[in-house]
Amino acid sequence: MKLYGVTGWKNAGKTGLMERLVAEITGRGFTVSTIKHAHHGVDVDQPGTDSHRHRVAGASEVVLASAQRVAVMQELRGAPEPTLQALLARLSPVDLVLIEGFKREAHPKVEAFRAEPGNPLIAARNDTIRAVASDTPLDLDRPVFDLDDTRAIADFILGEVGL
Repeated sequence: MKLYGVTGWKNAGKTGLMERLVAEITGRGFTVSTIKHAHHGVDVDQPGTDSHRHRVAGASEVVLASAQRVAVMQELRGAPEPTLQALLARLSPVDLVLIEGFKREAHPKVEAFRAEPGNPLIAARNDTIRAVASDTPLDLDRPVFDLDDTRAIADFILGEVGL
């Protein structure tokens, strides 16, 4: 599987860019999976549901299956957070895995950048960032795309990974 990341500070436009890239790339006939890193506690289950009750009772993993989707919820219960490599090993094969976050990992990335929050560019000190998608012109030593030019960013990523 080919990997490419989208990284940036909070409110930089990462999730919107990811959403548009998934739609654009799958629209071209490629299969795409995503991994998103969260710095806060995440719970996709809701109190009162049967699956939530299973987890609260102490289940290590709960698989919720229906005709439309399957969700696997794993409780870490004090174990270390899984590495990106461990998470990738759980995925079914696809053409491309887009990774949101994980800015310190070694895979190639595009940085989403908005001037308004006032955060510094991560690309200035991170060589794994191969391009920047920005809402403002930037003079950099790597490609800079308009943050909303999804087609050009997708072309760049697909060219980078050889798809």
